[in-house]
Amino acid sequence: MKIVHLANHAQNVGNGIVNMMVDLACMQAKAGHEVTVASSGGGFEALLEQYGVRHVLLPQSRQPLRVPSMLAGFNRLLAQCDPDVVHAHMMTGALIARFGAVRRRYVLITTVHNEFQKSASLMRFGDRVVAVSKSVAASMALRGVPEERLSVVRNGTIGTPRFAGVPIPASPQLAHPSIVTVAGMYERKGIQDLLRAFAQLCERIPSAAVYLVGDGPDRAVMETLAQELGIAHRAHFTGFVANPRAYLAEADVFVLASHKEPGGLVLCEAREAGCAIVATRVDGNPEMLDDGEAGLLVPPSTPQALADAIELLLTDQVAHATQAARARHNLETFHVEHVCDAYLSIYEQTLDACRPHRHVLTQARRVVSPDGVVR
Repeated sequence: MKIVHLANHAQNVGNGIVNMMVDLACMQAKAGHEVTVASSGGGFEALLEQYGVRHVLLPQSRQPLRVPSMLAGFNRLLAQCDPDVVHAHMMTGALIARFGAVRRRYVLITTVHNEFQKSASLMRFGDRVVAVSKSVAASMALRGVPEERLSVVRNGTIGTPRFAGVPIPASPQLAHPSIVTVAGMYERKGIQDLLRAFAQLCERIPSAAVYLVGDGPDRAVMETLAQELGIAHRAHFTGFVANPRAYLAEADVFVLASHKEPGGLVLCEAREAGCAIVATRVDGNPEMLDDGEAGLLVPPSTPQALADAIELLLTDQVAHATQAARARHNLETFHVEHVCDAYLSIYEQTLDACRPHRHVLTQARRVVSPDGVVR
């Protein structure tokens, strides 16, 4: 198949949507398909090239003044690639792929990564709409996407090309017992709840330390909160770390305290690392943790429950060992090859469903060669 992936950028900044797209594109190319990524670029072009994925510069923006150039660039891309499948990972790509071609010869697949955004409703324009969890699929069904056009493919990072052949970074030499979270510094990630929970824990376990791996617009607010809670000396804001595996390897407890989390890749990474995990019971978190078998689930926005769960894992060796072992069970479906196979199957099913329409278009674009053969 000839496949085009659309995303706003390909920057290595910890964006789960981009990471998942890069993994998928590389694995599809490895499987023998002709794959192109169209974006405004970033830090992943070298990796894409290594796997035989072509990157085409196609800035995508919601700004009305940029629409004409964006559509012109997209149609040039179509003329060059003539894809069977266009896979849009963000709203802008979904719109230009659905309405930007005069005669659409491809099927459009959209993946809903962040259904909590209002713009996620626009992903319904795909011929097939893929949700990253059952929770997201249920939300999209409520927004009017027919069940027959909905599929679910959970995110997975095991075997990711982004870390292939890359050794685990040197030890960050964490203080212990250590609590680690890897998350963007956004209010929805529940960092403030973790800090308040940690403040309670400091009274019970004075030697504990928390490491907040990530960056974002709300970092200054979170750092101020740590100061106000009197825990700044034990709360370590590391900033963005492209390869957080060393932090996961040394974590005594991994925490994801999100208020909204459709299908966090980091839970897969924490499970692969064998972390004892605490996460909030929201959106896709239970599914990523096998409904609580692979980690402790607590209500969102409840620092007390968060503190109690973390304390249990830090003080009860049996509970800690049990959770760490369970985290590494049933990881097969989180392998990037499994994710790739699932998407290729969806592509094929969608192509088959749209075959009468595509057959007419294919006939229209066939030409007769000089030797009389129809091509």
